[in-house]
Amino acid sequence: MNKDSLFVFLQYLIPQHALSRLVGWFASSEIDFIKNTFISNFAKKYAVNMQEAKEEDLSKYKSFNDFFTRELKDGARPIADGESTLVSPADGAVSQLGKIELGRVFQAKGRDFSVTELLGGDSDRAATFLNGDFATIYLSPKDYHRVHMPCAGKLLETIYVPGDLFSVNPTTAQGVDGLFARNERLVCMFETQYGPMALVLVGAMIVAGIETVWSGQVCPLPKKAQVQDYTQSEIRLEKGEEMGRFKLGSTVVLCFPENTVSFMEAIKAESPLVMGEALAEKA
Repeated sequence: MNKDSLFVFLQYLIPQHALSRLVGWFASSEIDFIKNTFISNFAKKYAVNMQEAKEEDLSKYKSFNDFFTRELKDGARPIADGESTLVSPADGAVSQLGKIELGRVFQAKGRDFSVTELLGGDSDRAATFLNGDFATIYLSPKDYHRVHMPCAGKLLETIYVPGDLFSVNPTTAQGVDGLFARNERLVCMFETQYGPMALVLVGAMIVAGIETVWSGQVCPLPKKAQVQDYTQSEIRLEKGEEMGRFKLGSTVVLCFPENTVSFMEAIKAESPLVMGEALAEKA
């Protein structure tokens, strides 16, 4: 067994949720010794660029979570112009992108998953995306971890889906079947000029929580699926506006209906991205 296979195998054995909640306690601690040690070691190990952060002094953050979800300086992430241009919702790298073929989303060589499962198991909710397009964006530990809107949209519903907490790095994506449709996640459905858009925030190993700007921390929740209906609300967000954040790194999956978007030709699997960069055009 090589080291990558061993890494994946061990994830089946360890108590994923218990470990993640323990790390979450340390990440939320405001005890100076704990949070300063945690922050300084992390920033050094992953070469975090603090020059773009609104607060550059590591010691000024009240907790590791506060540091990890740090705000950037004004203008650090310009939003690509154009009414028909969609932008990357996050810093990271493209894991995969392309067509949703026969309701299946490509994950890695030899592995895919059902868009119906990804969106919480409701076939009616998933129907509009069965032959659409998707983009999966992996946020590494060093990245900016706030998630923003690819385009303007009105929130229709959120679906909390309980699940596993495997790592979502490329090694695990190649080794675990249906990874993004089996991990804990929050599905956010929006009405946009392109039609429905699904923006899925996927939890992962040692992710201490997922937050949205309209309801605060959403994950983790008890192991029970929950659907929140926002169709009668007026929660509208503009392109580039913050919609949520991860407490420790994870993945965003975007889904669009058939023949509504066309990804930029230069963007392929493994392409690096920054939030606000042009990702696609209206088809």
